[in-house]
Amino acid sequence: MFKDRVDAGTKLAEELLVYKKDNPVVLVIPRGGVVVGYEVAKKLGAPLDIVVPRKIPAPSNPELGIGAVTQDGTVIIDQQIKDYLFVSNEYIKEETERQIKEIERRMKAYRGDKKLIPLEDRVVILVDDGIATGVTMIAAIRSIRKQNPKKIVVAVPVGPPSTIKKIKEEADEVVSLITYEPFEAVGQFYTDFSQTSDDEVIKLLQKAKN
Repeated sequence: MFKDRVDAGTKLAEELLVYKKDNPVVLVIPRGGVVVGYEVAKKLGAPLDIVVPRKIPAPSNPELGIGAVTQDGTVIIDQQIKDYLFVSNEYIKEETERQIKEIERRMKAYRGDKKLIPLEDRVVILVDDGIATGVTMIAAIRSIRKQNPKKIVVAVPVGPPSTIKKIKEEADEVVSLITYEPFEAVGQFYTDFSQTSDDEVIKLLQKAKN
């Protein structure tokens, strides 16, 4: 168990110290991942920035993701879930456009007009507060991969073994402090898993070294 996201980030940072010499960039998935990633970036003396994948929800169940999209338009779809639920291509197109608008809103709110950190030939440490299905993380990895980084390291406090295995097929390395079954939700591994506010995200991004 982690006390909270700060505790998780502090512990995760210890496992990532080997990358300090590589002058890495820490990218985080808002909102909760920003708190964890801030601790990692602080420990490594690394710049901190965000990547904003958004889940494409199923028509009948907003909590169920049938895919994900990122700010550059990278889309992944779980074909098995799509077929099982008979989700139309038109729905996916419309929902993708809606999620991209939300991504643009969040990027503007969190970052303002600040230029994105170039990732070419850099070691990128991609952080979230945990992984469940992994669909948004995979979308983020594929989006980052287009920028030709030297290496992508996914770093999370917790995730189920099956998802960690999928992420290892996409990333160059995966660091997970707890890999556990049965896995119900990321929050089960935190004493305090209260929602991170937009204001907290903005504050941490401004405090971070860039």
